[in-house]
Amino acid sequence: MSRVWFITGASRGLGRAFTEAALQAGDRVVGAARNVEPLADLAQRHPGDLVRLPLDVTDRAAVFAAAEQAAAAFGRLDIVVNNAGAMLLGMLEEATEEQIRAHFDVNLFGAIWVTQAVLPYLRAQGGGHILQITTMGTGGGFPMVGLYGAGKSALDSVSDAVAMEAEQFGVKLTIVQMGGYDTGLFTTGTTMTTPDPHYQELRDKLIEMWGDEPGPAPDTAASVIMELVDLPEPPRRLIVGAASYDMVQQDLQDRVEKYRAWEHLSRKAPG
Repeated sequence: MSRVWFITGASRGLGRAFTEAALQAGDRVVGAARNVEPLADLAQRHPGDLVRLPLDVTDRAAVFAAAEQAAAAFGRLDIVVNNAGAMLLGMLEEATEEQIRAHFDVNLFGAIWVTQAVLPYLRAQGGGHILQITTMGTGGGFPMVGLYGAGKSALDSVSDAVAMEAEQFGVKLTIVQMGGYDTGLFTTGTTMTTPDPHYQELRDKLIEMWGDEPGPAPDTAASVIMELVDLPEPPRRLIVGAASYDMVQQDLQDRVEKYRAWEHLSRKAPG
């Protein structure tokens, strides 16, 4: 049967790729974004199967209204993809309060508002699948992208709780930890801090390490997402990207080794 998707950040990057893949599979999509004009070509190619919904996920009231519109568009919601996001790039000391709050409003609170807004519809219909798009880097911080990782890590933790809270209603949730894809996140979706010269040496090293390679095209990840939503019992967490999987495994191994190195000190306290 044709499924109904509600995808935020649907106009570009991964959101656009997921929207295209769902439509090509014969599903119907409510695609939400601040600017939905880039979805016009898809609407023409899939008449009646794509509803474009202008939405700023930082506006909680607008999110709840959008969830109501999305559920009414095709009569139900089967798959909700919390994909809207942005990048704040720079050292922590460089970031302003305004930049930090605006960043968390999108990457954390926006996803929380969407999750809150759709849960009543999923609960009432007896099921559904929420995909929380986070990142493979939620296991720890990294210079210049620490605030991005922090927002995604918080969403990761909240989503774990939501998965346990909602499973009694037949609602499934997968934390989709994405690797690096050419999504435009580091260009159109990026806010840059004002560089502090004290960090220039580290900044230069990081830029050299990252290089100019934009990463794989987003549609190479979409096929994995389509396979994921077909699973009768989907995983709670999924790393998307072979190289990212290897990096996460290495990071976990390193972390365990560091914990063990200081186990003697940890065990001196009874708690």
